[in-house]
Amino acid sequence: MTKADTTIIRDLAARVAEIAALPVNEERRRLWRKLNALEPERPMVMIDQVCWNEMNGEELALKCEDSELRMYELRLRRELYQWDHFQVDMVVEPFFRVPKAIGNPGFGIDVTEERAETDPSNDVVSHKYQNQFETDEHIERIKMPVVTHDTVETERRLAVAHELLDGILEVRPWGADPYLSLWDPISTWMGVEAALFALIDRPEYVHKLVGRMTDGYLSMLDQLESQGLLSGPQSLIHCTGAYTDELPAPGYDPERPRTKDMWMFGLAQMFSSVSPDLFREFEVEYASRICDRFGLVYYGCCDPLDSKMDQVRMIPNVRKVSMSPWTNEERGAEEIHGEYVFSRKPNPAFVATDLFDEELVRSDLQKTKEICDRTGCPVEFILKDISTVRYHPERLTRWADIAMKVVGA
Repeated sequence: MTKADTTIIRDLAARVAEIAALPVNEERRRLWRKLNALEPERPMVMIDQVCWNEMNGEELALKCEDSELRMYELRLRRELYQWDHFQVDMVVEPFFRVPKAIGNPGFGIDVTEERAETDPSNDVVSHKYQNQFETDEHIERIKMPVVTHDTVETERRLAVAHELLDGILEVRPWGADPYLSLWDPISTWMGVEAALFALIDRPEYVHKLVGRMTDGYLSMLDQLESQGLLSGPQSLIHCTGAYTDELPAPGYDPERPRTKDMWMFGLAQMFSSVSPDLFREFEVEYASRICDRFGLVYYGCCDPLDSKMDQVRMIPNVRKVSMSPWTNEERGAEEIHGEYVFSRKPNPAFVATDLFDEELVRSDLQKTKEICDRTGCPVEFILKDISTVRYHPERLTRWADIAMKVVGA
């Protein structure tokens, strides 16, 4: 590490530490806890999954020479950029997470695909996947995950972090924060169309496939727990504040976290077009075995769940339910009422059009708030999956300003 690189990192970290010490962060943690306890004082707002390739300017220009330190620099610069331009209800923490060197080859299936892109600088591209699952022999290719930990590499990473950040930010070793979707991987192994047809044409085959994956995930969780490789208390779960007084569970040991000390999130986005019965049979029955192990669960993403809440209720420990741009908000709010957080995903297309329509953004947010006020739904607004802002990053600043006015912040 050169002196110049170290100075860059420490200067950025010092600004993060100054922000983290501001009282507004603890106030936002308190408000997130209230929302997650289903006792909100106001709707909460987050912006995440940003098209960083379009966020231009000196603020994000990397200056470190060392490749490892450039990763530190990237994380710090992005956090500061978001704070300066579209912070909404983000919380800046007084620590820096250093990922443990956890090895996990997953299920051992390589994706075979063709890609199409419109902007080479954007990592959001289109995919055409080949179906690799048509026989029982193909299912046997799914390996059970084997979790390993390179303790020497973890100690090396921590030593680097301490040298860079001691006296400025706390260094926290960070374990696995599991994301356990069954159908996102299947969609890449088979293609969405082939997988949906298989639900009808080969249901027993699909049960074998999803059952084997579920067993693999449960085995992976056992290994992470037994080796003390799960993460500590989370700040975020699927782009929303994860602060809660309900976790970790009694008996928590920070050296050996358990799944019941954590949030998990689940989703079956490609099931948007299947019936509630098929959703229960091929997603809920299996996802429930995983979610039952966790303290709290955020369920859903882009999949519209307003017509499937009877089935979502069968999933253990759900606290937040995604209400995507394609839901019927009235029906979703009536179904949720005060039992879950109505996690509204405003349409990211509103910041991606030729002309940015501020009144459309305002009226869309206001409509959701009025529906949730009337039905007694705790609500949060999570703008995510932002593929483009047409290289007008100021649109996110304007969206943030409008949203915070709508929620009364």
